[in-house]
Amino acid sequence: MANKNHQNKNVNLNGWMNKFKRIEEKTKKLALLSRLGQILNSTLDHKDVRRRAMEAATQLMEAEAGSLLLFDEEKNQLYFEVALGDQEEAIRKIPLNIGEGIAGWVAQKGEPLIVNTPEKDTRFFKGVDDRTEFKTRNIICVPVKVKEKTIGVLEAINKKKGEEFNEEDLSLLTSLADQVAIALDNARLYQELEEMFFQTAESLADAIEKRDPYTGGHTQRVTKYSLTTARYLKKKPVEMKWLKISAVLHDIGKIGIDDQILRKPDRLDPEEYNAIKQHADMGAEIIDHIKQLKNIIPGVKYHHEQLDGTGYPEGLKGEKIPIIAKIVAVADTYDAMTTDRPYRRGLSKELAIKELRRCSGTQFDQEVFEAFAKAYEKGEI
Repeated sequence: MANKNHQNKNVNLNGWMNKFKRIEEKTKKLALLSRLGQILNSTLDHKDVRRRAMEAATQLMEAEAGSLLLFDEEKNQLYFEVALGDQEEAIRKIPLNIGEGIAGWVAQKGEPLIVNTPEKDTRFFKGVDDRTEFKTRNIICVPVKVKEKTIGVLEAINKKKGEEFNEEDLSLLTSLADQVAIALDNARLYQELEEMFFQTAESLADAIEKRDPYTGGHTQRVTKYSLTTARYLKKKPVEMKWLKISAVLHDIGKIGIDDQILRKPDRLDPEEYNAIKQHADMGAEIIDHIKQLKNIIPGVKYHHEQLDGTGYPEGLKGEKIPIIAKIVAVADTYDAMTTDRPYRRGLSKELAIKELRRCSGTQFDQEVFEAFAKAYEKGEI
């Protein structure tokens, strides 16, 4: 009897230990889910959100690989926006029709699904495995919904250690998909707001440009040249964004210049030239009222400064001139030289490049000019 009681105690103890272990593992998974959610929502860049979403799903599910498939309404297809693993590029090129494969079924029904024996499931699409030589042992897939509308699916493939996906995994991945949906929607809204801002800025620049009949398309060209040059200087995405806005609004100060000066068909006299030079300071003053645009003030205010200190409005020299202004300066000058004016013909591209080269190191930054010249040689300018 005593021995039997001892065995029962051991069974109970083992049961409690296993239960405690499961609770501990679940707690760790919930903590991981919370941390991954914070990482997901710490960026508003759509591309980063998509990448982080897939990394989070793979990590949370302890899977070998996985993918985020987004819904293309026009084509009525799912496409692999992100797929992690050795076969990433091959997988990205395979679209799925709605209803096709496990992911297509989940997208169509809007319901999550676990398939631990895909070879026995008629919904399983073998095309991905055939094209990538990847063997799918099991798969878990959940819809990504925004306001009850399915915008994609999140899936993890091949649970590690030879295990199968279970209902607890499904609950966790569904919770993650909800956070992915929020992050994707926030990124979309931010992207739309940013696009609207750029369009507004471009419309404003276009309106100002219309006051000067001799500079049609100037803003668009300077923006294009500036961004093309910056790519050869390996600027970060956020720097490219500020450069773009700065280039678009670099002449915004001309809104305060008298029409008679802007529209004068002849060369400006010294007094008129001094008046038009005020546009740099005026532009900076206008932008200064918008605190979110403080990063573009250097490009607007200093794009007429020169390395040797002979520029305006402050006569800055060398490294004291912000790089954003140095880039806009080269782009702005090149466009001015190659554009016709009533009192002179524009230079050919070749002659303009020669003139920029001659003045680099004194008027223009050498490194910026070299980047500009490289883009020109490759036919991008």
